[in-house]
Amino acid sequence: MKKHTLRIEKIGGTSMSRFPEIINNIILRDKDDIYGRIYVVSAYAGVTDELLEHKKSGQPGIYKLFEDEENYPRKMLALRDNLFEFNETLESTGLNLQEANDFIGDRIDLSINILRSMENVLASGYVTRNELLLAARELLASLGEMQSAFNSTSILKSHGYDATFVDLSGWEDGRQLTIDRRIINSFEKIDPLSTICFATGYTKGTEGIMREFDRGYSEVTFSKVAVLLGASEAIIHKEYHLCSGDPLIIGEHNAHPVCNTNY
Repeated sequence: MKKHTLRIEKIGGTSMSRFPEIINNIILRDKDDIYGRIYVVSAYAGVTDELLEHKKSGQPGIYKLFEDEENYPRKMLALRDNLFEFNETLESTGLNLQEANDFIGDRIDLSINILRSMENVLASGYVTRNELLLAARELLASLGEMQSAFNSTSILKSHGYDATFVDLSGWEDGRQLTIDRRIINSFEKIDPLSTICFATGYTKGTEGIMREFDRGYSEVTFSKVAVLLGASEAIIHKEYHLCSGDPLIIGEHNAHPVCNTNY
């Protein structure tokens, strides 16, 4: 039996969309090395692009519709249906489909109501528009990570493992906590050596994680969790090795892996 040390592992959205492979090649690859690992997960591929804007092309998403006072509820309901369809692809992997759909469906429905309330406050003219728009952006960003972390926990439980959903999004939590304090509080009563933790890549905090880092927020959460919990190792799992160019732009055959590097 291996001696367990705490590791924090980040899994990106493209990899999360291939979760059965993640289970076999990362999470359950070594049956003696399952616990003592906290996974900080991104939303499934393309979800945050739909919620905010396309990361590379800048094509606007739901956030822009809200900013421009257009029909964002219709787009959010369409996204909800797409997320339900994606959940169906994970049912054979062990996802409890009804629970998963209820989870993300309820949060999208409530998010629509929150955004409508924000619209009313904006219309009053008594608050700063930029501050409310930042809040709306953070609310939307949190939805994708909540789904992927919740689903991952459900699937591992169905395989007979102890798994814990660590929601750093501060959903329906009105406490004014800093990012660091929310992370510390969320893990306070959890023993990562006895349960597999799936934490949301988005963390709610009084500083506003997107105000400073915008779409880089999941890497910030990953780094802060590693430091605050005193991890012995921090790992980022990527679809591609570090290489000479983005394979999605220049093509896989034109990209050359960079092997040994220093810091």
